[in-house]
Amino acid sequence: MQSASDRHVYPAHWEADVVLRDGGTARIRPITVDDAERLVSFYEQVSDESKYYRFFAPYPRLSAKDVHRFTHHDFVDRVGLAATVGGEFIATVRYDRIGADGTPASAPADEAEVAFLVQDAHQGRGVASALLEHIAAVARERGIRRFAAEVLPGNTKMIKVFTDAGYTQKRSFEDGVVHLEFDLEPTDRSLAVQYGREQRAEARSVQRLLAPGSVAVIGVGRTPGGVGRGVLGNITDAGFTGRLYAVNKAFPKGLEEIDGVPAHRSVREIEEQVDLAVVAVPAEHVPEVVAECGAHGVQGLVVLAAGYAESGPEGRERQRALVRQARSYGMRIIGPNAFGVINTSQDVRLNASLAPEMPRPGRIGLFAQSGAIGIALLSRLHRRGGGVTGVTGVSTFVSSGNRADVSGNDVLQYWYDDPDTDVVLMYLESIGNPRKFTRLARRTAAAKPLVVVQGARHGGAAPQGHTVRVTRLPHATVSALLRQAGVIRVDTITELVDAGLLLARQPLPAGPRVAILGNSESLGLLTYDACLAEGLRPLPPLDLTTQASAADFHAALSHALADDACDAVVVTAIPAIGDASTGDAELAEALRSAAERVPGKPVLVVHVELGGLAEALSAAASTAPRTTTAPRGTVPRPHPVRPLDFPAEPPPGPDGDSAGAPRLIPAYPAAERAVRALGEAVKYAQWRREAADPGRVPEYDDIDEKGAARLIDRLLARGQGLTLGTDDTCELLGTYGVPVHRAMHAPTADAAVEAAEALGYPVALKATAPHLRHRSDLGGVRLDLADEEQLQRAYTELAELFGKPEEIRPVVQRMAPRGVDTVVRAVIDPAAGAVLSFGLAGAASQLLGDMAHRLVPVTDRDAASLVRAIRTAPLLFGWRGSAPVDTPALEELLLRVSRLVHDHPEVVAVTLEPVVVAAHGLSVLGASVRLAPPPARDDLGPRTLPAY
Repeated sequence: MQSASDRHVYPAHWEADVVLRDGGTARIRPITVDDAERLVSFYEQVSDESKYYRFFAPYPRLSAKDVHRFTHHDFVDRVGLAATVGGEFIATVRYDRIGADGTPASAPADEAEVAFLVQDAHQGRGVASALLEHIAAVARERGIRRFAAEVLPGNTKMIKVFTDAGYTQKRSFEDGVVHLEFDLEPTDRSLAVQYGREQRAEARSVQRLLAPGSVAVIGVGRTPGGVGRGVLGNITDAGFTGRLYAVNKAFPKGLEEIDGVPAHRSVREIEEQVDLAVVAVPAEHVPEVVAECGAHGVQGLVVLAAGYAESGPEGRERQRALVRQARSYGMRIIGPNAFGVINTSQDVRLNASLAPEMPRPGRIGLFAQSGAIGIALLSRLHRRGGGVTGVTGVSTFVSSGNRADVSGNDVLQYWYDDPDTDVVLMYLESIGNPRKFTRLARRTAAAKPLVVVQGARHGGAAPQGHTVRVTRLPHATVSALLRQAGVIRVDTITELVDAGLLLARQPLPAGPRVAILGNSESLGLLTYDACLAEGLRPLPPLDLTTQASAADFHAALSHALADDACDAVVVTAIPAIGDASTGDAELAEALRSAAERVPGKPVLVVHVELGGLAEALSAAASTAPRTTTAPRGTVPRPHPVRPLDFPAEPPPGPDGDSAGAPRLIPAYPAAERAVRALGEAVKYAQWRREAADPGRVPEYDDIDEKGAARLIDRLLARGQGLTLGTDDTCELLGTYGVPVHRAMHAPTADAAVEAAEALGYPVALKATAPHLRHRSDLGGVRLDLADEEQLQRAYTELAELFGKPEEIRPVVQRMAPRGVDTVVRAVIDPAAGAVLSFGLAGAASQLLGDMAHRLVPVTDRDAASLVRAIRTAPLLFGWRGSAPVDTPALEELLLRVSRLVHDHPEVVAVTLEPVVVAAHGLSVLGASVRLAPPPARDDLGPRTLPAY
């Protein structure tokens, strides 16, 4: 909390950009003494009715005293925030700290009166709701725990803002005024409300970019060629359903159109509304274009120009200025250095990208941070989508470039409830906000598959142009955390497409049991081995022999699908030779008709150099485009096509499959690729089943949350960050029911004996110097010392082996029951958030890296799975005849540590090592805790866009 000496310091960390309900943006910042004219101008644009609701009386204008009061704040007891667009106020909120009698007060008073005023033209955009989130966060930071508000009964909009916020509240009516009181502590409902508003707002902001009613391409060349002219042609060729304009300030006066598109020298000359501007001018001219777009009311920008953060420090500053400028007008940006956006919906048909061809319509949402990878993905989906699996293509495509503003998180918000997207594929080179990404991914994956490949995994740094938080976690840990959020993690774009095509048009498998059938024994055995390598449970392969007919395949597939012991089927096929061989079209139809009879089980085909079957599987669906045969020895190049040439897939029916759509069977050129995709589908299906019951975070009666908070405040008063001493560590952990075995320092042999007598024999003698701690393999630990003689001898041996007592720092500790030594850690990572880790102590975790991780807060199901996730887990459950240990006690310890870190963000690191888990109970023999001031804002705080 601020002291009197610094209470007037401007709190810059309260500044934030937010997305409003309609998808536009606004900036929220503290009101200062320099805002007097803005406040007066704002108030003049508010209706008399809104003024009456604010002041409970006619109040046509603000007096000089009012202006002074509403612009002079101490940022502790009196705070005002404003929402601005274009630098001008559109709404304000303020609080004044009050005492129990309702009069102005200072700390420790923890209640404040709050009041809003929103310009009429901006009411209904969710401005007041966003301001409430931010003023509540500010109040909590300043020690205020409760808001009070008085509202006239007729001001139903403001009453709804308060009641819908989800806080615990009281409501009363007296003297014709509604009196509201509500606690500011976030609740499950308030967080759900906040996340719901965030999703709708950010989804709407992306929708405005992907489904505009009108587009202006700025930077269209006067002669053929160039980026702007190319994009204009791509939009035209795609059959965009909205209005299209070509803009270039160098156009000669009197030019009315170019390539059949209305031409203008400036966006300001366009009389109609422009929803989206595609900016294809050099970086030095972009600020002028952005200013014109903002003044004209353009809603969003796709900036294709390079020369920004990817080019170095000067470009990075240029990028920051671009984002600040666009947001000041309420616009969002895709890019800069973007490849563009595509929407294949028949109602939109937008190809505002550098891709010369419109991809096939389909139900796959595609996001790529890299333009080159975006091209590769579109190309592969074009080939595989049309030549193998019918019309499984793209619904929408976003290539974000430097993703200075719109990121993968925003697009995930859009795809979450997009009815045209069934599967999400993402190529990410960096994750700007992993904590938010995992939250959004978990919610999205519960509704539709999310497949991610991450580039630059081992480069040690994000690509140029990507401003991201630096994580201290290894990539394997981040990958494991993403998988726990339901993300299907793959390593290559080939695997990305393979998994996406399977998930787009086949049901999820109910389990890992796989039937294998085909006309090649060798290919069947390869598939069998691949299944075992992926952790699947294959049934013995069924060899139909090379003479198998289409009817044989149909019968075998029908029998396998009807078998209750089978969850999925892989069909292997090789080319047949001879006049009596089965034709590709005949075989494809046989497989499709058999699969159609049992729609609940996935079917995959492995074919070897069998292009005819791949195309026949597509043709069997009767919806794929016809292809021409290329001359022998040449590689056919797809011809440019209009979207009408490829019928879009119908929307999914109640069972998740497209109503009335043919069963599209994905085909793969190698058994390993097919089985790897199937393995990912099996693991994802298992996650979906488990996610339906995520468990709960248990409550423990002996946890003293308030006592821990008081202790943390007292300890942090000593400095900004500190590692606690032994006594403070034990006291803090004790408030959460985590007792630590007392260890007594033994600087001399006599002190060791005194400690042992105080603790009681048998005891352990340990060297705790950093180079010897937890290194029993070096001989720095002596156990089961039963009396003074053994202790004296052990003390002498340690001194002879490792040096003087002051060098080895010996301690004496009472012996704990024998068991398995484990380690429990929790850390606050600046990018991923709070992470709980578990493993066996010693070589397993230190040498082999055998640690499992979960995001905090951990549920009871998470704790149980965490214990079982490490490779050495059998040692806890009676491996080779040993006694099983008390895993329920271990799971409870994990839950208590999780609660401590979650309840108190000041606890940035906890290590319990070793934790000896015995047959009954456990003993924490060593512990360390590190504290630091909590971050000003986190993912539990008010919704904001990344700062620039």
